[in-house]
Amino acid sequence: MDPQTAVVALPALMMAVILHEYAHGWVAYKMGDPTAKEFGRLTLNPIPHIDLLGTIILPGMLMLIGSPILFGWAKPVPINPLRFRDLRVGTFFVSIAGIVMNVWLALVFAFLYRTIREGYLNFLSDAILIPLALFSANAVLINLVLAFFNAIPIPPLDGSRAVMSFFSVRYWELFYRFEMYGFLIITLLLFTGILGRVIFPPILFLWKYLLGRL
Repeated sequence: MDPQTAVVALPALMMAVILHEYAHGWVAYKMGDPTAKEFGRLTLNPIPHIDLLGTIILPGMLMLIGSPILFGWAKPVPINPLRFRDLRVGTFFVSIAGIVMNVWLALVFAFLYRTIREGYLNFLSDAILIPLALFSANAVLINLVLAFFNAIPIPPLDGSRAVMSFFSVRYWELFYRFEMYGFLIITLLLFTGILGRVIFPPILFLWKYLLGRL
């Protein structure tokens, strides 16, 4: 990744992961759980959401090795499902909140990119339009990666919690117990490249489609 791309990709990643977690906390609050608000996490201030490894170290390492795609995460917001007005409904909507946020951000920045490309913002200078277009294109890709990755139904990813909500509560303990193994499975799939070969082709297709590059 060249320095110019990295300068715009890193803020795009931080925005994507922070708003992902904010969405979890906001929906949880609407479902009756104020835990995120009580811990000061129901805020758009990025500082409380920053995770040293996921928001700074990992993206920095990916930039250093020249990875074409940045990836990371923010500090998970604290959520207490037992405070939801409806446990299963609350669990489902809180689980998909981050994914929905990332899809929405991808659509917003795709619209902004195409607006720039079609010349509707030509009243702005190239010094503004070129970095803004680069930022938008990277924001679309990063948000798509986060949405697809988190939708994978392997604990502890959001997709598994959404699936879990359709099961009787008495089976939820099985999902929670599987989380430590799920993390190992995800790590193995990432480092062997299997996960990339499965999810990156549809991500890249959708990215090009949203940007009008097909």
